[in-house]
Amino acid sequence: MKSNSFVLRGDLCDSRSPQKLRTLEKGYLVCIDGLCAGRFPVLPEAYADLPLIDCAGKLVIPGLTDLHVHAPQYPFRGLGMDLELLDWLQARTFPEEAKYADLTYAQAAYGKFVHDLRRSPNTRACVFATVHRAATAALMELLEDSGLVCAVGKVNMDRDCPDALREETSASLEETRQWLEETAGRFERVTPILTPRFVPSCSDTLMKGLGALAAERGLPVQSHLSENRGEVELVSRLRPDARFYGEAYDRDDLFGAHGKAIMAHCVLSGEEETALMGVRGVFVAHCPQSNANLASGVAPVRRYLERGLRVGLGSDVAGGVHMSILRAMADAIQCSKLRWAIQDKSLKPLTVAEAFWLGTAGGGEFFGRVGRFEPGYELDAVVIDDAPGLPPSPLSVAERLERAIYLAEDRDILHKFVRGRQLF
Repeated sequence: MKSNSFVLRGDLCDSRSPQKLRTLEKGYLVCIDGLCAGRFPVLPEAYADLPLIDCAGKLVIPGLTDLHVHAPQYPFRGLGMDLELLDWLQARTFPEEAKYADLTYAQAAYGKFVHDLRRSPNTRACVFATVHRAATAALMELLEDSGLVCAVGKVNMDRDCPDALREETSASLEETRQWLEETAGRFERVTPILTPRFVPSCSDTLMKGLGALAAERGLPVQSHLSENRGEVELVSRLRPDARFYGEAYDRDDLFGAHGKAIMAHCVLSGEEETALMGVRGVFVAHCPQSNANLASGVAPVRRYLERGLRVGLGSDVAGGVHMSILRAMADAIQCSKLRWAIQDKSLKPLTVAEAFWLGTAGGGEFFGRVGRFEPGYELDAVVIDDAPGLPPSPLSVAERLERAIYLAEDRDILHKFVRGRQLF
């Protein structure tokens, strides 16, 4: 029997729908060749000979997906949090990212990022690197060795950034092509994703070239959208041909026309932009902690869910200072309550079940059938030892999940499985 075929026993919790949790105390989760075969109150005889991993009394949830994280920003988490977005980029982000021209520095910094990501409850991530081709390939190698499943992008920028990071337009496109060719077929778990940083840092010519590359190769795209008021106003000046921010991406075939697209933030997306995201199937990466830290506001996630948009969560390190998507779930609930209380009574706050869906099945959908304990889904699972924090009176599995969202730390992660492979 293959090593990624086994039975995991514990207190199971996943999502039945965005609004409903599904729990099974003392349940059995069966994995066959990396895929979920089902969850059972009693282990079927057909699976009796599989290896049993007994986590009785522990909380077992699907692995979490981070739809938006900047790996090179990990070293300066917690710095510059008194700045707004555009000032923060100039003061903190760009100086740090310039250091990744030095491959030795990049390998050391990315090594720490990957080590901590592996220990977190996150099993999958969509990752921004920098403009540096060699450093981006090094990050992909480290992530591949970690056992995590990730999409990684070499960033593109040819304007409105320091000289140390500014690429000449044709060179940016050529470097991207070379990066794709050099890494093609090298990895089982890590895939490329085209990554124009955002409209302010990418000329019209560069955007069109990346759109053509996305169409040619059928590649997904990740970028930023309607995050901050100053940024949105800048885009309106830079792209007068676009009625709204998202249309600038769409005109250049970077908004889901040829493959999946992730747009981070969407704090200020209006009616037309929201409608186009729905038509194109764009994934919204909601990054509540970053949006609070950089004074961007609170995205109307309730509206996106009601309209059937694809929505997941992002840590947005280092705009967000915590990597764990459990923390992002708690932040999403808290920020939605603030938006409801202060800004818009028409959008009720997110529930625990909805935040959990966003961090598991919602974001996991970017990678396919991921984020639920359903037959045929890739089996990503996290085992949490929540016993030390439990009160004397018993709690239901759903109540324990809610506490874990707010209280669990990386040291509480007992085991982690990705595509049925046990990482620890």
